[in-house]
Amino acid sequence: MPEHAHEHAHEHGHDHGHSHGPGHHHGSGKTLLFALVFTTAFAAVEVFGGLIADSLALLSDAGHMFTDSLSLGVGAFAAWLARKPASRQHSFGLKRAEMLGALFNVLFMFGVIVFIAYEAIRRIGDTPPVAGGTVLAIGALGLLVNLVVAWVLMRGEQSVNVRGALLHVMGDLLGSVAALAAGAIIYFGGPPVVDPILSLLVSLLILFSAVRLLREVTHVLMEGVPKGIDAREVGDALVEVDGVLAIHDMHIWSLSSNSQALAAHVDVDAMDRWAAILPQLQHLLRERFAITHSTLQPEDASIRRACDADPDCGAGDSVWQPDGGPGAA
Repeated sequence: MPEHAHEHAHEHGHDHGHSHGPGHHHGSGKTLLFALVFTTAFAAVEVFGGLIADSLALLSDAGHMFTDSLSLGVGAFAAWLARKPASRQHSFGLKRAEMLGALFNVLFMFGVIVFIAYEAIRRIGDTPPVAGGTVLAIGALGLLVNLVVAWVLMRGEQSVNVRGALLHVMGDLLGSVAALAAGAIIYFGGPPVVDPILSLLVSLLILFSAVRLLREVTHVLMEGVPKGIDAREVGDALVEVDGVLAIHDMHIWSLSSNSQALAAHVDVDAMDRWAAILPQLQHLLRERFAITHSTLQPEDASIRRACDADPDCGAGDSVWQPDGGPGAA
């Protein structure tokens, strides 16, 4: 195999893979910073109102808001790190900072859920008087603020990091609804115990979303095939390119929520055709599967067949051929 063929395949895919990243991460960083300012300011208001009204619904919502502030700060910092270019120490750059930020946010959210659930259960047995009017007013204002922040986040780039922050904000939105409902019920003569009960309900709802996001982040960190991409479909599509006889040793993974990578060995019928085959493969990966970072190594099909006949050769894991399915080359 000519040395320059492999180098060309790797370098072209690497350069293209980084061409889309910075702008997206920059946009997510600005979105997260905007949301951070709104969230932090109102969290202070809710703490003050919760202490005056002695409302767990308000204090739990304020707790969510402060974790949101931390979440959004971590997210913005991770988005900034993800824009850093590749280096000798980090050949892919720091794209995975996005996943680490989302993982931190989810784990921290679990801690908040446990704390609020504990407080809610304790207060159900001994509920203090709650100032319903104050809870009602601040809950309504909190709902408005959370709607604005959620709207900004949903309009921005939907990276895993932003969705992790959005999880916190949606939790706050539910908390504001709970505070609003608790304040209205208590204000119009209902029992104060509704305050901790609604706080407990909100915590359980947030828990389901947190578990779902944790599974997604873990899948990426474990180098799983990106969501929405079928490895078999990718292999079948690649072998349909004229001149490609088989694909083997193919691996697909995520660098970040917006950057997928692929590495594969490509058996070609003639090595001198590689310069024409390579751009076709990269165009296919980019346009059909949104895989923008590809490392494709050409191999002479005759050498591959000889390798398959030798049990000590160490042939690749999966082989895709034009007549369908993974199978023996």
